[in-house]
Amino acid sequence: MSDGKTLPPPYTDENQAENAPQTSGVVYQANVIPVVIGPQMGPKESPMSCPSCNQQIVTRIEYKSTTKTHLFAALLCCIGCWPCVCIPYCVHSCQNADHYCPNCSAYIGSYKS
Repeated sequence: MSDGKTLPPPYTDENQAENAPQTSGVVYQANVIPVVIGPQMGPKESPMSCPSCNQQIVTRIEYKSTTKTHLFAALLCCIGCWPCVCIPYCVHSCQNADHYCPNCSAYIGSYKS
């Protein structure tokens, strides 16, 4: 090294012990954020208080197709029951039930079958 720069000493266990930060034995507790779990929804309408408009309601349900619905339809097609492929799209137990407030249309929760 002709430019006059010096390299740092090689890494050893002695260097680690010398450069290690000193701890005082104080333990800090991290802030814990509580997890809010929504109401437990079922496959049918549920009476409850709407968290958005605070009214006593019976939820409105919209059924939506999921990957499970498509897999059942594909399975029926693969085993030769292609005329029955539409059945998983008509049966509510193969779909998710999304619950909404009938007053304010706020999303309340979902039941995944």
